[in-house]
Amino acid sequence: MRFDPFLATRTSRMGASAIREILKVVSAPGMVSLAGGIPAKESFPMEIMEELFSQVLRRYGSNAFQYDLTEGFPPLREALVPFLADRGIRVEAKQILVTTGSQGVLDGVAKILISPGDGIAVEAPTYLGAIQAFNPYEPRYVRLETDEEGVVPESLDEVLHKKNVKFVYLVPTFQNPTGKTLSVKRRMEIAQIICQHRALLVEDDPYSMLRYRGEPLPPIYTFAPENTVYISTLSKVFAPGLRIGFFLAPPPLDRWLVLAKQGVDLHTSTLNQALAAEYIGGGYLAKQVLKIVSLYAPRQEAMLKAMEKYFPSSFNWTKPEGGMFIWAEGPKELDLEQVYYRAIERKVAYVPGKFFFTEPGEGMSTMRLNFTCSDAPTLEKAIRTLGDVLAEAVVPKRKVHAV
Repeated sequence: MRFDPFLATRTSRMGASAIREILKVVSAPGMVSLAGGIPAKESFPMEIMEELFSQVLRRYGSNAFQYDLTEGFPPLREALVPFLADRGIRVEAKQILVTTGSQGVLDGVAKILISPGDGIAVEAPTYLGAIQAFNPYEPRYVRLETDEEGVVPESLDEVLHKKNVKFVYLVPTFQNPTGKTLSVKRRMEIAQIICQHRALLVEDDPYSMLRYRGEPLPPIYTFAPENTVYISTLSKVFAPGLRIGFFLAPPPLDRWLVLAKQGVDLHTSTLNQALAAEYIGGGYLAKQVLKIVSLYAPRQEAMLKAMEKYFPSSFNWTKPEGGMFIWAEGPKELDLEQVYYRAIERKVAYVPGKFFFTEPGEGMSTMRLNFTCSDAPTLEKAIRTLGDVLAEAVVPKRKVHAV
């Protein structure tokens, strides 16, 4: 039986995650993955999990296994108040809404805001998961110009002035995939532009706690709360398998997003939310973040040093102060999707950058590298191998390193 006639027209815009498909390949024995944006298993607070479960059972009993509010488990929402205050966001618990991962918010935003043909302003490149969440609702993407810091405010102003844009989507801190971070000055400029145009900003902030150098920066939300949907997650600082995300949204969007969620999953796992409430409220999170930063910082440094040593001189790359990614770009004529398959043969994987662009043909000479899941010696060896593969693609006669 053919099921194509049963499918909605929007399915033509849906596709498998390129990164998820790549991860199927990189699970092969001996493969070193610089591909997925996956937290290291060593970053999970396994030593306290049994204690957290015991606390949840003692404090909440059977309530931790019951249906609960779509808006979120009240103790978790209360625990998130001081958590957000540390980021300069001062809100009441009732304003904080919990979702099944931050990806759930992106889908909800798309569901309630995007009609076919609506303009969505995005960075180039931008987060692949956002593209996947938005695509089924058939938007029209509007490109925002970027530089070494991120989105150029003048480009945003011009786009909002000349284009019909439903909302702007940005990852201002340690952006996925580039790792770039907007300065405070530029955040204030962007907030001012958003407010002047009475526009809506969707600010995605999953990485800001993973800072290895420099000072923390306030979210754009703090400068334009009435024009911003602020999204964050505990996946990078607790455990991604628990799927805990949360957001703030100006009325009445907050209510519409709750209604959208009700039609998907009724509510996020009560047990997982209870664990998160104890994790934050018990002071475990602050200590664990220090451990995660001390784990990732030397790994990032090892990758950057190895790239300086082994990558061809025709390449350049970002040097983020935190996050999980480094973005590299080679000569314009180089197709790094084709080079990817050569790297796989040498047991090193990365993500070709083309998948993070909304326009076909863009980003062919770019790549995203992740450093969180391998130790420093493994990263140096992998970058050395990858450097040889890239050198063969750029200058075939160059002598390569013995592996």
